[in-house]
Parts: sequence; structure tokens; C-alpha cells
Amino acid sequence: MVTLLALIVSLANAQPVDSLMQKANNAYNQGLYDSSINLYNKVLNHNVESAELYYNLGNAWFKKGEVPHAILYYEKAKKLNPNDEDINYNLGVANSMIVDKIEPVPKLFFQEWWDYFYNLFGADRWAIILLISWALFVLFAGIFLFSGSRRSKKASFFLGILFLLITVASYGLASQKYHHSISHNEAIIFTPTLTVKSSPTQTAVDLFVIHEGTKVKILDTVDNWIKVKIPNGSIGWVPQKSLERI
Repeated sequence: MVTLLALIVSLANAQPVDSLMQKANNAYNQGLYDSSINLYNKVLNHNVESAELYYNLGNAWFKKGEVPHAILYYEKAKKLNPNDEDINYNLGVANSMIVDKIEPVPKLFFQEWWDYFYNLFGADRWAIILLISWALFVLFAGIFLFSGSRRSKKASFFLGILFLLITVASYGLASQKYHHSISHNEAIIFTPTLTVKSSPTQTAVDLFVIHEGTKVKILDTVDNWIKVKIPNGSIGWVPQKSLERI
């Protein structure tokens, strides 16, 4: 009975969400970007999120000329669907319109390899690969233990090692992907021109200046100040109100 009631409640909630999404899409297609943003936000208020929803919000803000808002929602969409070509293209266009063109710190070759595999699949796909590789490892471990053939033992040993390594790597990638999807340790700057401080006080030494639309990594929080790191490795403190978390 409880399960049936939960199903009814779920279906009842799905109907207004679908209706709101349709209305929001219609408003966007008609050029009513303020209305579409309000409607998309109402969908978010139903505790619903998806790459498509964030992507549509990003597009609506972009059409209004609000580039930092567009980047924020494109980044949110990318967290859920990192390989979507439309999301990445629009994010690239939006980033080309901001003031700061910060060159990232060069990565070591093994970091490049890790990032390549990291961006291949989402957490769910890596979890599936993890389960398959673990099953194959167990299979070849069994063959190695119980086979009477020396040739089979040798082949199963090396194949078992291979799938064990794939299992470990898949676990690391799936775990990192999952934690990245639920974490909020990145943000977009929303202050037009922002002076980054050496410590969390207004009277601290000025270090450098960044502008709205720049993506930063959040390292620490003290009172109403946030310690951030920009892509070139520079670190400093900014007021909490100057940014929005991704």
C-alpha cells in the first residue's frame, strides 16, 4: 500500500514538471527568455535536475546577454553530461566572451592520460565497467587456481592481472566522477571586476584581479570569505557573495 501511494505521488509530481518544461520550452522558442527562465527555475524547485534542463537555462541566459549565468548553467549541465557536444560548444562560445583568458597550468603526461579516460564516460558507465572487469578477474583467477594446464594457468594469470588493474582504475574513475557530480567545489565569478586578496579581510594585500564569468576552484571558507584557485595556479581570497557555486 505504501509503495502504491509513493508511486501515485511520484506520478503526480511528474505531470506538473513535464507541463512546466513544455511551457518553458515554448516560452524560449517564442523569445520570452525571462518567462522561460522563471519556468525552468520552477522545475528546479521540484528537486529535478538534468543536463537538458541546465543546458536550456544556460541558453536562455545567453540569449539575454547574461554570460556569467550562461556559463554557470552550462557548467552544471557539463557535470551531468561531460561529453555532450552542444553543451561543450556553447560553453566554449560563452567562455570566449569573458574578459579573462587564463592559461591553465600544464599537466604531466600521466595526468593527461587520466583526464582522457576520466572524460570518456560518466560515473554509471565506469561502474558498469568496474563490475564487468571484476567478474572477469574472478573468472580468470578461478581458471588459474583450478586449471591443470600450464598454458591455461599462464594465460589466465596475465589476463587476471590485466582485469584487476582495469577494476582498480575503473573504481577510481567511477568514484572520482561520482564525487565530482555531487560536490560544489567549483564556482563562477559574478562580480564584474574583482580584486583577489591575500587573506580573508578587506584590508588585506591585493594579489590580482579577475572578472565575471571566470571559473574558480574553491579551496576553503572562512566566515564570508572563500579561498579560490584560478586555472593558472594563483590562489587568493574573495567575498562569498562574489561567486555562485556550480
